[in-house]
Amino acid sequence: MSDLPFTLDQLRILKAIAAEGSFKRAADSLYVSQPAVSLQVQNLERQLDVPLFDRGGRRAQLTEAGHLLLSYGEKILTLCQETCRAIEDLQNLQGGTLIVGASQTTGTYLLPRMIGMFRQKYPDVAVQLHVHSTRRTAWSVANGQIDLAIVGGEVPPELQDSLEIQAYAEDELALILPVFHPFAKLEKIQKEDLYKLQFIALDSQSTIRKVIDQVLSRCDIDTRRLKLEMELNSIEAIKNAVQSGLGAAFVSISAIEKELQMGILHRATIEGVVVKRMLSVIYNPNRYRSKAAEAFSQEILPQFSTQPWVDSSIENPLEFMEVEPLKPVSSNSTIS
Repeated sequence: MSDLPFTLDQLRILKAIAAEGSFKRAADSLYVSQPAVSLQVQNLERQLDVPLFDRGGRRAQLTEAGHLLLSYGEKILTLCQETCRAIEDLQNLQGGTLIVGASQTTGTYLLPRMIGMFRQKYPDVAVQLHVHSTRRTAWSVANGQIDLAIVGGEVPPELQDSLEIQAYAEDELALILPVFHPFAKLEKIQKEDLYKLQFIALDSQSTIRKVIDQVLSRCDIDTRRLKLEMELNSIEAIKNAVQSGLGAAFVSISAIEKELQMGILHRATIEGVVVKRMLSVIYNPNRYRSKAAEAFSQEILPQFSTQPWVDSSIENPLEFMEVEPLKPVSSNSTIS
């Protein structure tokens, strides 16, 4: 080990500089001084006898050798983390870490409830939740940075052979209206009524937006005729806009439970149209799966795919309101 030309600390520093773009910000993120970071980089370059950074610009830029070392260094650090977590598992869930990933909507509205339930059962396990796009989340699972993830979009084709992708549950995307809208008095609205509404939506490149357009098109609704009032970058902003009377929107059922219970949004039913998407659970079968990840998969995931959940033992039940029942699918189903 003493013959290696680098240490794990040096690899961590290299990774931090690449991520932060400067020696100073890297030092701040690692809680060490900037001179200490600079000294470690100098020692590393001297030991490898090759420059790792181009120092001409304002931002720290890796050289070709720096990129190569970073690529292998990230793999080394990931394996070290897996090793530590495997050893922690020997304590039989009396410690350790669970890292869960999710795409935006599931990560915002569904995963916190799952994690709350898991923490009630295993309070000694530290849990991290990473919320990103489906693509970025899938790559993090593939690289071993996340134990498992629940996503609503399509896993990148280049990863579908290397990841285990299990169909999990259907998520309905409901049409919401201001409670004072004339359509809110109707038991059902017709397809043609959609052309009379002004819609608020996420960006056209978002996964949910694409799913909605695809389903509506299959139901013989011309999405080009729908009036788009505005595009917003978050579900919360969309809900607030609808509540204020600025338009209508399609959002996940899981995102509007409290608003429906409080009576500040109206969920409209469209004759002959139900907009749904499939949520999937993804794992990397070639990576070590911790006992915490196994417990989460076997004890928590099934409960949220089959029935509402309310636990009276939770001190603040409003943080973990019952979940709209998601229709379960076979756990053996695989999306190819």
